[in-house]
Amino acid sequence: MADVHSKKVRSYNMSRIKGKDTKPEILVRKFLHSKGFRFRLHAKNLPGKPDIVLPKYKTVIFVHGCFWHGHKGCKYFVVPKTRTEWWLNKINTNIANDKKKEKALKLSGWKVVHVWECGLKADKRYKILGSLILKLAC
Repeated sequence: MADVHSKKVRSYNMSRIKGKDTKPEILVRKFLHSKGFRFRLHAKNLPGKPDIVLPKYKTVIFVHGCFWHGHKGCKYFVVPKTRTEWWLNKINTNIANDKKKEKALKLSGWKVVHVWECGLKADKRYKILGSLILKLAC
């Protein structure tokens, strides 16, 4: 099946996708900051360069996009109909890398928390962010 966009349009669309400072990530950061939590961003010295690092709580937070990290059972994770094999390989590689990084962080004594993009939609946001505070308190 051919792509619905030209190569130029597809290239432009893909170039607009950010890896840092995404809307879901900023939402979590603003929430944590408003509750008095202080953190570092994208610590290069930790496996996977976690999105948010709370050294005081020895906790890292990854804010995952449902598509890019293959969120199973999520309506936002839809396998593309074009170049399906390539996309599945890419997403499965991301999932495997996430597991490796999480294992390395846990072995180093860090608590790892995942926040999914779909959990930050308006209808679920406050429940998810509230549970995040509970995870940090434990």
